[in-house]
Amino acid sequence: MTKKTKKIEKKGAAENAQTKDASSSMNAGVKENPAALQEKRALEKLPKEVQEKLKTIKAKLEKFQKRILEKFDKYIMGMTLLPPPKPSDQKQPIDQKQPVDKDKINVLVLIDDSDSKKMSKYELKDKLTAIMTNVAQEIDKNLIPQSVILSELWQNCYDGKSELLQLISLSAPIFDRGMLAAVKIAEVHKTMVLKKFEKYIVSYVLAGSLVQGRATPTSDIDVWIVIDDTDVKKMTRAELKDKLRAIIIGMGIEAGELTGIKNKLNIQVYILTDFWDSLREANPIIFTLLRDGVPFYDRGIFMAWKQLLKMGKIKPSPEAIDMFMGSGEQMLKRVELKLKDIGMEDIYYAILTPSQAALMLHGVPPPAPKETATLMREIFVHKEKLLEDKFVKTLEKVIDVRKTIEHGEKKEITGKEIDELLNESDKYLKRIKRLFTQIEKMKEEDDMIKIYETIVTIIRDVLRIEGIEKVEDEEVVKVFEDELISQGKIPAKFLRILNEILKAKKDYDDKKLTRVEVEKVKKDSNEFIKFLVEYLQRKRGRELERTKIRVKHGNRYGEVILLGQEAFIIHDTDHEEKEISKAKIKENGSLGTTQKSSLQELEKSLSKVEIPPKVFIKEPIFEDLKNIFGKNVEILVNY
Repeated sequence: MTKKTKKIEKKGAAENAQTKDASSSMNAGVKENPAALQEKRALEKLPKEVQEKLKTIKAKLEKFQKRILEKFDKYIMGMTLLPPPKPSDQKQPIDQKQPVDKDKINVLVLIDDSDSKKMSKYELKDKLTAIMTNVAQEIDKNLIPQSVILSELWQNCYDGKSELLQLISLSAPIFDRGMLAAVKIAEVHKTMVLKKFEKYIVSYVLAGSLVQGRATPTSDIDVWIVIDDTDVKKMTRAELKDKLRAIIIGMGIEAGELTGIKNKLNIQVYILTDFWDSLREANPIIFTLLRDGVPFYDRGIFMAWKQLLKMGKIKPSPEAIDMFMGSGEQMLKRVELKLKDIGMEDIYYAILTPSQAALMLHGVPPPAPKETATLMREIFVHKEKLLEDKFVKTLEKVIDVRKTIEHGEKKEITGKEIDELLNESDKYLKRIKRLFTQIEKMKEEDDMIKIYETIVTIIRDVLRIEGIEKVEDEEVVKVFEDELISQGKIPAKFLRILNEILKAKKDYDDKKLTRVEVEKVKKDSNEFIKFLVEYLQRKRGRELERTKIRVKHGNRYGEVILLGQEAFIIHDTDHEEKEISKAKIKENGSLGTTQKSSLQELEKSLSKVEIPPKVFIKEPIFEDLKNIFGKNVEILVNY
């Protein structure tokens, strides 16, 4: 193989590698940009020559846009590519028809002339048009810019001419500061509304920041629609308004989807009679709408209103003037009332609520506002000696001031008074925070005593049920360990918990008890108490079983519970509402006269009576069972 051949192969390999890299780079770009991929696919569906033409037009328009913005940035509101002009009338002879030049690129440039001062609006238009035409010709002879000044666009609307609006609605924006999008979506929406409700639509008006010259590319688009309700018979005016409004707003959403414009379309719907009424009442919003609004559609009423407003013929009624004048005084009174309300109400509740919370923390049910100060003094000043009386006086003062205002005895409250109350209330709240800490500490100590006493009492009950009647305090732990822990009746971990509780009690006595210890003791003692109570209940339950005679009578089951000198009879143990009676147990073992009893009475007797280790029954009771439950009564054995 020659050197030349090797060079050619290397060159070919390098080119292939570059091609692959470029291809993979393009693919990566497409993957990263879905919009570019979609655009590419759409272009690929077009014929090759159309694709090339579109790319060329796009490049020219971008170049035109760049150069125009460099020269007239602040004047340019938008640029948009216009659709091809319509063919001339088909009825004309063929030789008279004007041929459509398909190579022409028509661009509409919207110019802001709102601050034109050095020259007239049309001088500004002519000057900019001439310069833009020269720029366009330098780029492409077929590029035809059409400049439209904003006041010209609005004047077309005032004159009822909608051709420019329709043209913009069909165009493709190249550059836009928000106005073209607003015109486009409003025109599309207007067309949809008129197509369905032209009979009812009086005016369709563009308003808001867009027509006031304060718009941004993201501004909302405000439109007002006035509906004729003067010929409504099948429904009320309000129903007509609501019905049309719902449909019209739905059309607004649809218009946004059709045009791809994301700016929010704010639609205000008025019925004609309400509009007239608002005019009569000098509603400022309606006056602003008439002054600034631009009608995209008008049946001759809106422009008449607008002209009358300009001429000064639309004036507020005397009633409206009086209302506006009176509203000033009303507002001031409202401010005064609000100052009173905000000032006193907030101060009142700011110190009342924490005071009630302090009482609740101490264990008192939530007191009524009028009782709060009295209870604070009784409990925290006199009884517990945790709070100084001057702070209760602050609370009383605030309550009294609020009461006098509420009852109309005090008409005004000055800023100085508010400041004084605020200052005193601030001191009060700081003191109440300290009171909370004091109460919590006191409650912790009380809790420790209660826990200790509860544990010792339950242990004594457990020992008693085990047959150990009396135990000295210092021997409780040892007896508990010997009789219950060592014999496996109670788990060993509870001995450790008991020792910790006793240690905490000793720390309490020595004033060394910490909050951490209290919390731990609370947690452990709950578990310990729960276990001991359940142990007692199980033990008591087993003892109670020895006192029961279970019987079957018919399809029902009953019980006779023998408790010392009394017997309780449950006639149907399965019934939700149990029928219970009782009778005295005679010396011969028989039952005396039965009397009606209750579950509460049975439970009370169970808590008092000592159940003997063994319970005996005598022969006469069997006859009593027959009398109570019937002659076919059966006694259940080993139930």
